[in-house]
Amino acid sequence: MDSLRSLLPSINSLVVFEAAGRLSSFTAAARELNMTQAAVSYAIRGLEDHLGATLFLREHRRVRLSEAGERFHADVSIGLSHIQRSAQDLRAVATGGHVTLSCSTAFAAFWMVPRMARFRQDLPEVDLRIQTADRDLDLSGEGIPLGIRGGEPADWPQYQAEALAPEEIYPVCGAGYLSTNEPPATAPDLLSHPLIHLEEPFRYATTWRDWFRSVGIEGRLVPKGLQINDYVLVVQSVLEGQGIALGWRHLVEGMVEKGVLLRLTDNVVSTGKSFHVVWPRDAVLSRAAAQVRDWLLAQRPA
Repeated sequence: MDSLRSLLPSINSLVVFEAAGRLSSFTAAARELNMTQAAVSYAIRGLEDHLGATLFLREHRRVRLSEAGERFHADVSIGLSHIQRSAQDLRAVATGGHVTLSCSTAFAAFWMVPRMARFRQDLPEVDLRIQTADRDLDLSGEGIPLGIRGGEPADWPQYQAEALAPEEIYPVCGAGYLSTNEPPATAPDLLSHPLIHLEEPFRYATTWRDWFRSVGIEGRLVPKGLQINDYVLVVQSVLEGQGIALGWRHLVEGMVEKGVLLRLTDNVVSTGKSFHVVWPRDAVLSRAAAQVRDWLLAQRPA
C-alpha cells in the first residue's frame, strides 16, 4: 500500500486544497491562509501532479472542483475537521481556556443564573459560556465538554453522568393569584382552576395528565388551558397570574423560597428520574471543565 507521504507532497497542500475548494477561489483561499495567490496555485498544482488527477477546473476568473476534486474534497474536509477538533481538545486540556455548558433555557434561567454570583466567587478564573438549545446537542460533535440532561444514564451510553437533582414536580402559582382565586387544598381542587400546559417539542416532560394520573385522577378529566412550548414562558405566565403550572423543584424552589411563586397542595410527584451533569466518555476534560463539573455537583442539596 502506498504510504501517505509518497502520495502527498505535504500535509499543508491538503489545508490549501480544503480552503480553495470550500471557497471556490484561489484568491480567497490565499487571503484566508495569509498566502499569495501564486503560492496557493503552486500548492494545488503540486497536489494534482502527485495524485495524477485534475482537482479543479480553471475557468475565466473562477475555479471549481472537478468531479474527482469534489470526492476528494469531501474526504479531506472530514479528516481535517477531526484533526482540528482533536488539536483543540488537546490545547484546551493543556491551557484551560473557556468552558461551555449545554443546557435548556429553563435550566440556564432558573438554576444557573441565580447561582452565577456564587460561581464567579468560587471559580473566578473560569470563563463559563452557557449554550442553550431547544434539543439536547451532541456534545462530542459540537466540541462541548459539559451538558445537563434529564432522564437516566442508560439513555446516554456515550456519556458519563452524575446526578444533580431528582425530578420532583408540584403545582405552583404566582404570589398574587390567590388574592382573586380560591386556594386549591387538594389535587382534585386544581381541576377547577386555569391550568398552563408545557408542550415540550423535543425533550420529554411530565404533563398535567401524567401528574393527575400519578395522584389517582383520570387524565381525561384534566381541562385544556393555555399551552406553551417553552418552560421559561410557562413560568412567566404563572408570575403574571394567568393560572397554575407544574413546577420542577430544582428550577422553581428558589422562587418558592422567596415567595415569588407559591407551592400548591401537598402532592409532590417523584418520577424516579434525575437531571444529570454529563460529559463525553471519550473526552479528556480540561482542568477548567473538571472544575465546573465538580462545582455543579457541589450545589446538590446536602
